[in-house]
Amino acid sequence: MKLNQLLIFLLAIWSTPNFAQNVELFEQFNGRFDYTAIGNTLNLMENGAFATCDILTSSSASLTLNPNQIITAAYLYWAGSGSGDFNILLNDIPISAERVFNDALDENRVFFAAFADVTTIVQNQGNGLYTISDFDLTNVIDAYCSTGTNFGGWAITIIYEDSSLPLNQLNVYDGLQSVPTNLTIVLDNLNVLDNENAKIGFVAWEGDAALAVNEQLTINGNVIGNLPLNPPNNAFNGTNSFANSNTLYNMDIDVYNIQNNIAIGDTSATISLTSGQDFVMINNIITVLNSQLPDATIALNSYNLECDSRILEIEYEVFNLNCTDILPANTPIAFYADNLLIGESVTQNDIEINASETEIINLNIPNFLTDQFLLTLNVDDDGTGNGIVTEISEINNDFNQLIELLVPEPIIILDNYITCDEGFNSAIFNLDEHFYNQISTTQSISFYSSLEDLETNTNEILNPFEFTNNSNPQTIFIKEINLPCNLRYQFDVFVENCPPYVPQGFSPNSDGKNDWFNIQGLYDIFENHKLLIFNRYGTLIFEGDNSKKWDGKANRGLNNIGSLLPVGTYFYILELNDPNYSNLNGWVYMNY
Repeated sequence: MKLNQLLIFLLAIWSTPNFAQNVELFEQFNGRFDYTAIGNTLNLMENGAFATCDILTSSSASLTLNPNQIITAAYLYWAGSGSGDFNILLNDIPISAERVFNDALDENRVFFAAFADVTTIVQNQGNGLYTISDFDLTNVIDAYCSTGTNFGGWAITIIYEDSSLPLNQLNVYDGLQSVPTNLTIVLDNLNVLDNENAKIGFVAWEGDAALAVNEQLTINGNVIGNLPLNPPNNAFNGTNSFANSNTLYNMDIDVYNIQNNIAIGDTSATISLTSGQDFVMINNIITVLNSQLPDATIALNSYNLECDSRILEIEYEVFNLNCTDILPANTPIAFYADNLLIGESVTQNDIEINASETEIINLNIPNFLTDQFLLTLNVDDDGTGNGIVTEISEINNDFNQLIELLVPEPIIILDNYITCDEGFNSAIFNLDEHFYNQISTTQSISFYSSLEDLETNTNEILNPFEFTNNSNPQTIFIKEINLPCNLRYQFDVFVENCPPYVPQGFSPNSDGKNDWFNIQGLYDIFENHKLLIFNRYGTLIFEGDNSKKWDGKANRGLNNIGSLLPVGTYFYILELNDPNYSNLNGWVYMNY
């Protein structure tokens, strides 16, 4: 045996308790499908105590399909006594085992089977002769002859599509299970809607026509046979139902009609084999049942997130693939976030076989969920986990996608912008300059008077170079374009009272220039101020406030009230009435 073959065999044995692998569903085909099988033995005659121990290294079989039977898949199985030959030739093309099976009667009588997908080879060649060669068991076969367990053989299961066929569900099961006494295999994933012409086929190894001691094959408790090739008391007897041959020594390629042995509505079938003497290994089982059902699946095509939004827009697609009937309109669809129902929809139209439908939905993610969650799309789900459509498969209806919402960075707080009050607690601010003095960016920015305006992109401050505040203080918000989430900033603009400037002279001569005692930074700023003017004798001649400005006339005293006062030096006391400032006093010269 080649080293790599030995390694494959040992790995298979080490990983397989009791030297057997359960026969389980391998592949399913839904549509207008059926199958045939070809194969041949390497034995020159049925094994046994008086048979020759010689064994071939090659054999052939012919494939004949009708022109309208289009090959979909072809699976090669080969088996024999010993630990295995896992590299053979099919029509001189090298084939290596893709999967390995093994079984044993005891430590001295071990057996193998192997699998390879040969679809491309059979599709390319089509009808004609198929020869397996370089299948060499000659070095190991002698040890099996004395117990009549010397065998080798191969079979190709060919699944084809034919538009004239009814809509069927074809299941391929494989593994390697044996029976010296009793064997039970449960075939699941069935959908029996119509049992007309239902059938089951087997690829089995080491069956002997001469051994029929208590050998019985049943399905769902009913004994089945296929006379004259497979009598009910000797099902595995070296025959090929497809070729009508009884010289397939020590292997079987058989097919049975089970129309009366399986019921409409069945989702599984139980096969039992008993044998009082014959050692039989089941390698491959095929079921063909009429089944007209849809098969809904769903996928998330794309999703769209907006920054700082918990509304998730998704585009999803509902498929009806690998099916045999339309998926009806109004099939329910449920959407979950971390298993919480957040949305529901239905299919809009009947979805034909091998077709699909695409829709868009907005999902509102609850605030109590984290920003990262598992989004689940489930078709044929009424929102409670229950479906309303009978499907070929009920376990392929969901699609999961991890979603992370776009959360903006926290607002960046910049230094406040403080300037002198220009009247009534307001001033003109250069917001643009203040921002760029602190932040260096080449991205576009915009200014807003509220966070809501920023988020809704409304009421932008259009002239940030000459902005007049309308409250004191006032918060300014800035947005910097920086996808996927814009950056946000804020700072406060303040106005404060600055020290007033008191001129040392004025000339109330009605020439329109300097006609009143204009103390800059006082009026409408220190709104509660009081101005007292005295003559050189200390007599109060004028008392003013924010609404009364001194224009050189007296409004106090017994004389000269309302009259223009003479040229000269006058003294003032300015009561600012601001806790941050003391009273001011000084002199001013009035001249015409």
